[in-house]
Amino acid sequence: MDGSTDNGVGNGTDQDHIVTVKFTKLFMDGEFVDAISGKTFETLDPRTGDLITRVAEGDKEDVDLAVKAARKAFDKGPWPRMSGYERGRFLNKYADLVEQHIDELAALETLDNGKPLTLARAVDVAGCIQTLRYFAGAADKIHGETLKMGGQYQAYTLHEPIGVVGQIIPWNFPLVIFFMKISPALACGCTVVIKPAEQTPLTALYCAHLAKEAGLPPGVLNVITGFGETAGAAISSHMDIDKVAFTGSTDIGRIIMVAAAKSNLKPVTLELGGKSPLIIMEDADIEEAVNLAHTAIFFNMGQVCCAGSRIYVQEGIHDKFVKRVVERAKKQVVGDPFNPEVNHGPQIDKTQFEKILEYIEHGKREGAKLLTGGNRVGEKGFYIEPTIFSHVQEDMKIGKEEIFGPVMSIFKFRTIEEAIELSNKTIYGLAAGIVSKNIDTVNRLSRSIRAGSIWVNCYFAFDPDAPFGGYKMSGIGREQGLDVLKNYLAVKCVITPLHDSPWL
Repeated sequence: MDGSTDNGVGNGTDQDHIVTVKFTKLFMDGEFVDAISGKTFETLDPRTGDLITRVAEGDKEDVDLAVKAARKAFDKGPWPRMSGYERGRFLNKYADLVEQHIDELAALETLDNGKPLTLARAVDVAGCIQTLRYFAGAADKIHGETLKMGGQYQAYTLHEPIGVVGQIIPWNFPLVIFFMKISPALACGCTVVIKPAEQTPLTALYCAHLAKEAGLPPGVLNVITGFGETAGAAISSHMDIDKVAFTGSTDIGRIIMVAAAKSNLKPVTLELGGKSPLIIMEDADIEEAVNLAHTAIFFNMGQVCCAGSRIYVQEGIHDKFVKRVVERAKKQVVGDPFNPEVNHGPQIDKTQFEKILEYIEHGKREGAKLLTGGNRVGEKGFYIEPTIFSHVQEDMKIGKEEIFGPVMSIFKFRTIEEAIELSNKTIYGLAAGIVSKNIDTVNRLSRSIRAGSIWVNCYFAFDPDAPFGGYKMSGIGREQGLDVLKNYLAVKCVITPLHDSPWL
């Protein structure tokens, strides 16, 4: 059984003929299978709100089977017993297959998620390939160290794969975060049960097919589509999962952490929400600042955990900046993401669409000044205009809560001390941006802001080698970089006595 269906989707664009949904079943133990219950759920096209297809709805019983397969693959299968070099070869072959199917994956991602096709191909899928190759290269560089002990003993550490890993990913970057999660886990020799978001299950299932094509042994990668309160809860609380990793909202992160603690006290990695500041100093180049601020909030329709949604502008350039950034926002082309002229697609679904519009109304009621946008676009689908507010105060809902949409809030500040205080006045600490030509200013701000990533005169500069994660309520642990390998490794210390050694 390959779980494939020939479901050509037509929604009135020239690109529709290339979008075919082939995989809609759960992927367990190397095969596509129906959910035990036989249930399915809808996945919808955010361009229209119409049905794309129905996907198998996994729940606790399916998670149990997937974990059983992953446990067998870990305890008795070849994957953790391969050399790191051999696992790296598999991951490189997997990357080759993703690259060969880059157009189909990008189109499927656009169909299910709504992001512009040009970005899905050039940024998302290309980034997935890079991530796979990075961790393929890391797989044979995992090792412990020899320790010099006091007395007649010697010791060394082993960095062992932690075991069966449960992973739960969000809908805003389905492909990117799928590979961000599975690549380091697989490189370490772990086996994986992963649940994609119910809004965007299609590319994860396609990538499960590609993993099988790459020769990944059965049970090493298992994909369970379904809902958070059932399949996600089963993963978080499962007694035979050794580690859980989650990307999503802070509220759900709390629930997962509690479930992990109440079950087998499994370690948890959480990459959660943000309300990231972008600080623009008076010495900044205005055009550069405008472009960075625009990208920081409107990229991916504002659906980014580390979006620069709080723009702090020093008073000397505030008015000039505001004028330019509004002009820039009005040039954003909103529309069908399959159109290559479009750079701003729909929000993910009706729930998120209505939530964003509600925040915009809150901003108006609380006294912020709406400079542009604030309305839906068209009568069908979930499109919202790029929106900018000025005169925002820190106690306003739009000033302190994560909106996860295309809404920029502009604040004015006078001194660097004020910028630091305001930037840190949040429950979050995922990222921040600084725009300045003064190295002393940059150094002071970057060391004073409590956030996991600080972008200086750039924004969204991601790379597989750059660790990513948050302070405070933005999460626990780091993704990417060699640091992430620690999430999927257990450290064992082996100590032996030394007898008649000529030296200690």
